[in-house]
Amino acid sequence: MTRELTLLPAVDVQGGRAVQLQQGVASSERVFGDPLEVALKWRGLGAQWIHLVDLDAAFGRGANTEIISNIVEQMDINVEVSGGIRDQKSLESALSAGATRVNIGTAALENPTWCDEVVTRYGEQVAIGLDVKGDRLAARGWTREGGKVLDVLARLEDAGCKRYVVTDVASDGMLTGPNYELLGRICARTQGTVVASGGIATLEDLRRLRGLVPIGVEGAIVGTALYVGNFTLPEALEVCRAPIPADSAPVPNAD
Repeated sequence: MTRELTLLPAVDVQGGRAVQLQQGVASSERVFGDPLEVALKWRGLGAQWIHLVDLDAAFGRGANTEIISNIVEQMDINVEVSGGIRDQKSLESALSAGATRVNIGTAALENPTWCDEVVTRYGEQVAIGLDVKGDRLAARGWTREGGKVLDVLARLEDAGCKRYVVTDVASDGMLTGPNYELLGRICARTQGTVVASGGIATLEDLRRLRGLVPIGVEGAIVGTALYVGNFTLPEALEVCRAPIPADSAPVPNAD
């Protein structure tokens, strides 16, 4: 049976509201109302996953802990929680609230020993966020530069990481299309799977990502394009579940 591309509508929370940012810049937000109502809307339209982000925690300027926990508790679908997961307490808090998976970003750079231990211990319950600017990683809500992405990836592979959420920072919220070259490079160097994030603007973008499933892209996080009405969630789900043409999958770029 052909695997489908998993679609994860994003619910990004800042100051208690659902927002979408451009390139992670806090002052660029567009507000879309109550985050619980938004999450319930995506669930009602057929979503099987929600990508739930605490932006304030990611930027280290506070947290929306109660809101995030409330959303997780009220969802009867899978929820991936991201933002501010930097230590054992925040990791266990998200999982105990009912999150299916947590996405660890900054901690992969700032506390590599703990991060590697978590990857080994929690397996499928953990994904590592690779937020990429050029050939380097971004940390602390993308306000600081991290190490070279391929060096960090090699370390995480040695630790046995099973899943990466790969975001091209330059594309995020810009509706300019995914960075297919970046995704190919990551897929070529991992035994795990990749969730693509950043830049998705059209159904054709989703079709192209669907074609990358055979090389390791298992999911796509969609935010701005859904919120501004470029396509509907049912339309996106239909594309993600469509058969892959036999000749559509490219060879990953290992350069």
